[in-house]
Amino acid sequence: MSEPVGVLFVCLGNICRSPLAHGVFEHLVEQAGLSERVFVDSCGTSSYHQGEPPDPGSVLVARKHGLDISQQASRPLREADFQRFRWIVVMDGSNQRNTERMAAGRRPVHQLRDFDPEGPGAVPDPWGGGRSGFDVVYEMVERSCHVLLERVSAEL
Repeated sequence: MSEPVGVLFVCLGNICRSPLAHGVFEHLVEQAGLSERVFVDSCGTSSYHQGEPPDPGSVLVARKHGLDISQQASRPLREADFQRFRWIVVMDGSNQRNTERMAAGRRPVHQLRDFDPEGPGAVPDPWGGGRSGFDVVYEMVERSCHVLLERVSAEL
């Protein structure tokens, strides 16, 4: 069997969008029976919230859909991530610029909504915007993660 493929989700603080994408994608990987071939993580382009759990809004919307992301902890993007992860998936243009600067061409960086069947764009940051923002983000993330899993699976 070939080496497992890593998928890393990246946002600014790693408390809202990327932990939610991490949880959704990990669940889809498990459902597809690919847990031994695909590993998933998330991080932030900043260390503002290092060690903190996901935002309560992300935890609640995940729980509403049968997922538990409460045990995740924020961490910053590290140099080693560009070696460890084949897929680096960011939430918006600012995350992409910051991540690409650090990647220095070693790894392509994709925006999550590039995989959205409803079209590309940023996954908006729901932080501070009320509960409905987390629902909107969840729907974008879930749609996009289904297509992303198809792409990742095609490479296995």
